[in-house]
Amino acid sequence: MTREPLIRFFQSTGLISAAQAAEIAAGFTRRTLARHELLLPAGQVSDEYLFLDQGLLRAFALDEDGNDVTTGFFSVGQVALEVASFFNRTPSQETLQALTDSAGWGISYAQLNGLFHARPEFREFGRSVLVRELTRLKTRLLALTTTSAAARYEALLHSSPEILQQVPLKHIASYLGVTDSSLSRIRAGSRGPEPA
Repeated sequence: MTREPLIRFFQSTGLISAAQAAEIAAGFTRRTLARHELLLPAGQVSDEYLFLDQGLLRAFALDEDGNDVTTGFFSVGQVALEVASFFNRTPSQETLQALTDSAGWGISYAQLNGLFHARPEFREFGRSVLVRELTRLKTRLLALTTTSAAARYEALLHSSPEILQQVPLKHIASYLGVTDSSLSRIRAGSRGPEPA
């Protein structure tokens, strides 16, 4: 399997040349996950930085009543990891699970840190990606409090249609902060794709 998608990801910020990206990518190893396989179980320290080039993963946590609540999705072209656990070296409160057969390129925390220390251009790339993801997270948190469920559904439909096509309705509903029946009503008024 070619590392070309990973190399393009490293070049996406404009901070890393093609030659540098190829050198960095050589340190990543191929990782595959079967449907429903866990990348990270809750309670374990996240130790893998996984760039996805195939499939779809879901992050979820249990609320105080033991209900499974979807906290995020990771699709092709994104890095799947539990950021707080990975960088703080603490047990994860979330579980990361493959929703489909998935694959990508992974590297351990120690190896990633080695790259950050050895390659200033990679350190700048990492900072840029973290800022981008922090911005995305802040936008999502604000949307949960300032926009309607229908608007959040429409935003997901436009930004990540693959999620609506491949993810079970119950996971989409919990991610949007609505009940399954509320999401059914929202979908009835929308022209979006049918969830899995």
